[in-house]
Amino acid sequence: MSITLCFDFGNTRKKVAVFHEAEMKEAIVLADGQVSTIQSMLHTFKPAKSILSSVIDHDPEVEAVLSAATAFHKLSHFTKVAFTTPVGKPETIGADRLALSAAAVHYYPTYNNLVIGMGSCITYNFINKYHEFVGGAISPGLEMRLKSLNYYTAKLPLVKADSNVPLIGYDTTTNILSGVILGMAKEMDGFIELYREKYRNINVLLTGGDIVYLASHLKNKIFADPDLIFKGLYAISEVNNP
Repeated sequence: MSITLCFDFGNTRKKVAVFHEAEMKEAIVLADGQVSTIQSMLHTFKPAKSILSSVIDHDPEVEAVLSAATAFHKLSHFTKVAFTTPVGKPETIGADRLALSAAAVHYYPTYNNLVIGMGSCITYNFINKYHEFVGGAISPGLEMRLKSLNYYTAKLPLVKADSNVPLIGYDTTTNILSGVILGMAKEMDGFIELYREKYRNINVLLTGGDIVYLASHLKNKIFADPDLIFKGLYAISEVNNP
């Protein structure tokens, strides 16, 4: 059975998903993005193919190691995808946004798709029913918001995220959680409603590690899939590593 490793190097975490043919078997959070860590994954799973999505300045030797051991593809604006990118500077589109857009087109090809990615930043990615990545928006993510309140003030603490959030905070911690978590939920609901006013037949996808804190606070109907970026990477790998 052919194995594909899909690496996602984000600003906060570095992860890899293991696919047996088209079935995702597991997702692993990597300790780091060092060459030795990548070699360990290659030794363990012995993949035939690999793909890397990176939004950081990773060690270039990582690509050399993957290329030597597998049919490898580095996601970039040169990548063959099932959608067009009629934006001003397609080379500036983040690799993560390309992967999420690819997943939306692959799984929901007849819809206008709004993909909300929750990582270090929240990205709003709109791909219309003609398979055009039109653009979207970027705003601070959950951890960034919590850290900024601590960093830019003298006395506010660094609060740990929690999905159990009261509307009316009763101490400093719950005031911060209410403002950040519920504020993000209202932001996302607002964007979703604006897109639905403008476009019919729209499908909304939510992905990223912070789903557990936000999904229950959204009033709009969404499809929550924490592994969407990996599914997009696999679909892209199949096109670029036939």
